Amino acid sequence: MATAPDGLWSGRAVTEMRLTRNASGVVDRSRRSERSVCASRVSLIALSALLLGGCAGLIPGSDYPRPESTSLANPETTKAGQTFAAAALAHPGKSAFRLLPAGLDGFATRMQMIESAERTIDLQYYIIQIDDSGRLLTEALVRAADRGVRVRILLDDSTTSQREAAIHVLAAHPQIQIRLFNPFFFRGQIPVSRHVEFILNTTRLDYRMHNKLFVVDNSIALAGGRNIGSEYFQVGGDFEFGDYDIFTGGPIVRKLSEQFDTYWKNPISVPVEALHGGKPASATLDDFRKELGNDRKRLADADYVRRQASGEPLAGMLTGRLPLVWAEAAVIFDSPEKAKVEKGEMVGRLMHRSLAKAASSARSELLMVSPYLVPGKEGMTLLKGLREQNVRVRILTNSMQSNDVPFAHSAYMRYRDDLVASGVELFEVRSFLGEPAGSGGKIQTGSSTSGHFALHAKVFVFDRERVFIGSMNFDQRSLHLNTELGLMIESPELARQVAARFEAIAQPANSYQIVNRPDNTSATRRLVWRTEENKKMVEFEQEPAESVCQRMRVNIYSWLPLDSEL
Repeated sequence: MATAPDGLWSGRAVTEMRLTRNASGVVDRSRRSERSVCASRVSLIALSALLLGGCAGLIPGSDYPRPESTSLANPETTKAGQTFAAAALAHPGKSAFRLLPAGLDGFATRMQMIESAERTIDLQYYIIQIDDSGRLLTEALVRAADRGVRVRILLDDSTTSQREAAIHVLAAHPQIQIRLFNPFFFRGQIPVSRHVEFILNTTRLDYRMHNKLFVVDNSIALAGGRNIGSEYFQVGGDFEFGDYDIFTGGPIVRKLSEQFDTYWKNPISVPVEALHGGKPASATLDDFRKELGNDRKRLADADYVRRQASGEPLAGMLTGRLPLVWAEAAVIFDSPEKAKVEKGEMVGRLMHRSLAKAASSARSELLMVSPYLVPGKEGMTLLKGLREQNVRVRILTNSMQSNDVPFAHSAYMRYRDDLVASGVELFEVRSFLGEPAGSGGKIQTGSSTSGHFALHAKVFVFDRERVFIGSMNFDQRSLHLNTELGLMIESPELARQVAARFEAIAQPANSYQIVNRPDNTSATRRLVWRTEENKKMVEFEQEPAESVCQRMRVNIYSWLPLDSEL
């Protein structure tokens, strides 16, 4: 388990952040023995129960004044806007794309986009951490705001309580606006109070925003699966997530910005100052700016900072040195109030309908990468239906060893036999890659370490002709409880690139292939895990685990009826 330092946005361990999303938004494993602290918490719980009992369903701060703001109306007045407006003339109806599988490139591109911004920056994320990479990005955002760039940050409120004061500090800047999606009433640093609030208001607070988007000047954008944090950029050392960013420029960026504006103006997205009684004093921001400046100096010699300072890969993408793929594409996303759309209470968008339609229309092959795989009844019907039509279905997901969320793996285990029996080719990524360079260097980690590896990408390839890249897992939470965002791109070239990376990770040195083998002691068949050890193929009859305790814990979790939360 990798733990990020405490700080501005999120200081939880990766596992805790995922579990937090399914529970109260905060997990605090620290222990305090002082009786006074315990007594105060008990009192707070009782007070919270009294105060919040009558607030179920209400959104705090929803009546706070909300200044109107929209994405930049004339992006062609900026350099990036001019570049892609001119290039788009030669590619009518299409936009430009480039895959960024290396986490280091994801970090560098974000920093370079911030530095290139002339008018506006819009960020929409489930998690922003304040480890070293997060602090560098935050400092760059403040500097951009200092030179007059308008910065809007839309952040889910599930992991903010321990750095609430710092979030509020940024709102002191006249050029920075921050809104929290579906916020808790409780604002403070006693996590147990959020647990109480969640219990009293589960229906509302179980609903989270999982979208990931980064837009500059309404001209260039990054979408995909990465949150902001060192492990997502694969520069954290001992732990790294394998993921994708998709860089884009051209007409599709305006559609992404329209999605951002839809969320930004929705009443469920609340100005952070509404939760704190107004804006903080500017002096507190000055102090924080100095802290961030010191961090920038401290990290000046880091490899990923030097990479960012080189100007690549953004400069290459803007000048044409790094080729871009021009293709037709669509932005698909859930409505901000997805729960009401699911219930039929309002008209809106549901991403899983678009993905299901695309998958069910596959004629020859479906490739799926989903780190958390809990298909449910509907998903199993879809996948079995494809197999009955002789469509090849190949899925890459996390193994017990690599999965950072034991609860998610415990739910996935219940579907594994049926998936394999139906003919789905199932691969589970190992926690340590035997061939981190992959075939032809297709697995680009962006770091010199070979630390604990886990999938975090959410990618679907349909008939090697089009590809979906976004934030949606093939699990019940993404399907029904989280809002999600992604791009459906009609491009055999991008499909080929994603498929090549799939093949590289699915090779025996990097993953376990799950297959059915006849049981020698009975007439039944049983699952085995095939992989490569020391250049030789081996089979495991028992699911590989980091320890006996890990296996026991996951097996116990599998008894719990939690599929709908996972």
